[in-house]
Amino acid sequence: MAEQGARKVWDLPVRVMHWGLMLAVTGAWLTRELEGDWFAWHVRCGYAVLLLAATRIVWGFVGTRHARFSDFVRGPRAILRYLREGTGADGQRIVGHNPLGALMVLALLAMLLAQALLGLFANDQVMSTGPLFGYVSAETSDRLTSLHKQLFDVIVVAIVVHIAAALFYLWARRENLILPMITGRKPGEMLPPGTGGIDSSRTLLAVAIAAVLGALLWWVVRNAPEASLFAF
Repeated sequence: MAEQGARKVWDLPVRVMHWGLMLAVTGAWLTRELEGDWFAWHVRCGYAVLLLAATRIVWGFVGTRHARFSDFVRGPRAILRYLREGTGADGQRIVGHNPLGALMVLALLAMLLAQALLGLFANDQVMSTGPLFGYVSAETSDRLTSLHKQLFDVIVVAIVVHIAAALFYLWARRENLILPMITGRKPGEMLPPGTGGIDSSRTLLAVAIAAVLGALLWWVVRNAPEASLFAF
């Protein structure tokens, strides 16, 4: 049974992309140092990260109300106010992402997209290469591989901070930000008075966007030049 007074805030696509990115990044981390067929799974996880991050960015412009960047990205003044008071510009509770959370959303999406793109040109410095390795020289691929590894360490730190912030809100502020990202609903006491929820998740639109981006990725990979057997 839904909580009394709860309102639907997070649409289904946002929730699927959020947890999908978590699983894809975890899978990429688990398979990054393993040899043999595991590299193929690392690449597949990279595809998933790329597709999910790109779809979420597009969804930030055409998605439901609280999924849009225009709803939660704020300037320095709003961020400072939130740090002082813990409220939005009107002094009320914030429905979607707060100004600090918005910075983390933007940072993570940018880093995950860059990480996945770098991986397309990278190599495991043994015998396996990314699907777009053929577009660059071995030396360039080595440099991109190094950046790929370094950026992953930064992403891990950002994820730890993200999780720590969610736990801080849960334990110190008694504000559960995790459950709404599962159910899509926030209880009435977490919302400003009179706040209405979203009417629809617009899931078919999100699926269409993902399908178009997935087809584009498939076409780019399929038409990429083969990596030279003597690249290493």
